[in-house]
Amino acid sequence: MIFITAKFLVKPEHADAWPEIAADFTEATRSEPGCLWFEWSRSLDDPNEYVLVEAFRDGDAGAAHVQSDHFRAAQQHLPPYLAATPKVVNVEVDQDGWSELGEMAVE
Repeated sequence: MIFITAKFLVKPEHADAWPEIAADFTEATRSEPGCLWFEWSRSLDDPNEYVLVEAFRDGDAGAAHVQSDHFRAAQQHLPPYLAATPKVVNVEVDQDGWSELGEMAVE
């Protein structure tokens, strides 16, 4: 799978509204057949930073995502709300979902 984590630094005046600002993009991406998950979290250390954790079935699904109409629309719609260019880590991993964190197993 393609596993991506991105950090979005949102302008302070838009930080509280970011989930709504990104809602159309989020919903459209989650409905892609190759999307495994697309989840936003807000940083505990910086209220203007959102972290996006996303995964796609494979390289073809990732390519379909970045070639989609909603991705192109997000490229136009989202940057005016950002304070900086998002940072990203993008890797291919040999698994198809989450593994358990054995070091903190709950029994």
